[in-house]
Amino acid sequence: MGNSLQDQLFKAGLASKKQSVRAKKAKNTKEKQQRKGVDVVDETAELVAKAEAEKVAKDKMLNQQRDAAAHAKAIQAQIIELVSLNKISERGDIEFRYNHDGKIKTIALQADTRDLLVKGILNIVSVNQQHEIVPKAVAAKIAERDANAIVLANQNAQADEDDDEYADYKVPDDLMW
Repeated sequence: MGNSLQDQLFKAGLASKKQSVRAKKAKNTKEKQQRKGVDVVDETAELVAKAEAEKVAKDKMLNQQRDAAAHAKAIQAQIIELVSLNKISERGDIEFRYNHDGKIKTIALQADTRDLLVKGILNIVSVNQQHEIVPKAVAAKIAERDANAIVLANQNAQADEDDDEYADYKVPDDLMW
């Protein structure tokens, strides 16, 4: 093991005498310039530092993308869990039509469920290309996470009914038009 690295490279055939002389000459020239006080620019060190800085920037960007993807996946899992725990799965024979992405969709419901949808107490959400009916409070939680998941969220019509000027007047049963 007394052989130097240079001797080992010669024996392996990876370096020649000419390359060895060139490397020694470059090293000696660099050392002479440093002794004279001349600033020596080490191009290889600069290239290594530049490559390492680029690698760090690239790794940072990849980590940000990975974190964003993991966050989006976690939000989607939360939405799926909220819907699965709170969906109203009972279906009926009354058709209810609504607009989703410019297409008219139809869902069969019971009369009371349809009325609650119309009043805005229930909402329709889309999860994994499936449409489910959930209560308004759950739909609000889903909207906080992803507003695009809400397909139908009617506003309460009771506000208009409360402002009725003639609400205090009773209509007689025998009124003929």
